[in-house]
Amino acid sequence: MNLTENAITVLKTRYLLRDEQGNIRETPEELFRRVARAIASAEALYGGNAGEWEEKYFNAMSDLLFLPNTPTLINAGKESGQLAACFVLPVDDSMKSIFDSLKNAALILQSGGGTGFSFSKLRPKADIVKSTGGIASGPVSFMRIYNTATEVIKQGGARRGANMGILRVDHPDVIEFIKIKRHEKELTNFNISIAVTDAFMEALRKDAEYDLINPRSGRITGHMKATEVFKEIVESAWETGDPGLVFIDRINRDNPTPHIGRIESTNPCGEQPLLPYEACVLGSINLSKAVGAGKGQGARGKGIDWDQLAYLVRLGVRFLDNAIDANTYPVPEIGEMHKGNRKIGLGIMGWADMLIKLGIRYNTPKAYRLAREMMSFIRNKARETSAELARQRGAFPNFKGSIYDTPEFTSKGGLRNATATTIAPTGTLSIIAGCSSGIEPLFAIAYKRLVLETELQEVHSLFLETAKQRGFYTPELVEKIGMKGDLRGFKEVPNDIKRIFITAHEIPPEDHIEVQAAFQEYTDNAVSKTINLKHRASRDDVERAFLLAYEKGCKGITVFRYGSKLGTLVKTDEVD
Repeated sequence: MNLTENAITVLKTRYLLRDEQGNIRETPEELFRRVARAIASAEALYGGNAGEWEEKYFNAMSDLLFLPNTPTLINAGKESGQLAACFVLPVDDSMKSIFDSLKNAALILQSGGGTGFSFSKLRPKADIVKSTGGIASGPVSFMRIYNTATEVIKQGGARRGANMGILRVDHPDVIEFIKIKRHEKELTNFNISIAVTDAFMEALRKDAEYDLINPRSGRITGHMKATEVFKEIVESAWETGDPGLVFIDRINRDNPTPHIGRIESTNPCGEQPLLPYEACVLGSINLSKAVGAGKGQGARGKGIDWDQLAYLVRLGVRFLDNAIDANTYPVPEIGEMHKGNRKIGLGIMGWADMLIKLGIRYNTPKAYRLAREMMSFIRNKARETSAELARQRGAFPNFKGSIYDTPEFTSKGGLRNATATTIAPTGTLSIIAGCSSGIEPLFAIAYKRLVLETELQEVHSLFLETAKQRGFYTPELVEKIGMKGDLRGFKEVPNDIKRIFITAHEIPPEDHIEVQAAFQEYTDNAVSKTINLKHRASRDDVERAFLLAYEKGCKGITVFRYGSKLGTLVKTDEVD
């Protein structure tokens, strides 16, 4: 198998099975075999050929063409058997609900999943607690309890605990929530986001006030100037990277099952909006391997093997649909919800590598056009496959009353999955696959990264290959680039190479958002993308990025200013 040294290090650190003494007892090949067999076993439920699909899944994974999310790689075929990466749990305004969800979150985190919560239903600070005559401590105080519990749970040693905490912008405690992560030691196991409403954005546009609503009574309890609240959000995001924004009304307009409930939260990296008690299994196609002779091209982008891509989409959808049946759910309600909507999230990694191989600069109109073409192709093929599976296995149980309950879809037998596509960060998966992560640009040409206390030296393989081919490679040059990260200022490197090997901090925030918006247009769920800002970026830059993301149709946005205080989990490496 063609694994890099860093891939082997990551597999040994996190993924390969160990015996009771902690000794590794499987090879990477055996890992992929274990996963392929466990997922293919679900074929028996529908009269499929488990042996045939096991081989197909094994080949796709061992050739690093497709990989499922981390919990599947770690747990498939094991007794724990929890395969999903993304969960959302409800937090209702009662002590019972708050601590039931905390218990359920502990089980999910232990199994390697990441959990999202909306704390918007909790009564605000200083509100009355009728049963005791006391006063409420507010959402942030309960988030601290969740954060401490996460700290204690090591997720079986496989991953750090990861949570998303969301509060609506019209909650009376919104300012406390916005400012909380300015204190470095606060909520270190949470990414936080504000659920921003269209009404708030409209008030912001008009420089007007908007209503604050007590979730306990549903009454308006006050007003705030939208510009002042927005200024505080921008200040915190500029300083710490948190909070992000989640455009909650836009997300609910795309909610495939509004008759089952409203979406209140997302998973920790924001790419998977989910209903309370819902889960999702993710998987990613490695686009760096889909650059070929351009088979199946027709009028489509040149240099891409569209036939291979179509095959991998079909395989990926079937794999993820099987994973829902092969899964062992840590909480019964989650099993019921996941099997009711059968949400899957097929996405991509290696986008930057594909562009480099095609000779296309990351932030150009040509790249944005290809992004739309690529994602529209993937979504269409994913939906076709989901419709095919619905004819063989039945539509997802909550199909009736869903947004797909129309003559167009019912005439084809419905859909097997309420959602089919998601773009995840693929932090560690992309290291295993030896490709760039998700749809991100290269972070740097050469750099060091820390994965679970293991330092990995990264030098981009395509750059090394190109440098050797073009005759400008020297070990000294690579060392110097490693100290700087990008290629600016190196006379030894030809300009056309500098143009193609562009890094995250050389790309203006507007262009990062353009990429996110291009992919979002054809993605059922949402898109994980960090909007990288230079250290010297101003608060105005953050403000412009937030407004542009809303204007361009994104479902959310996270900015991260290089070198700003990182009072949060590593944004891309820890949750796939």
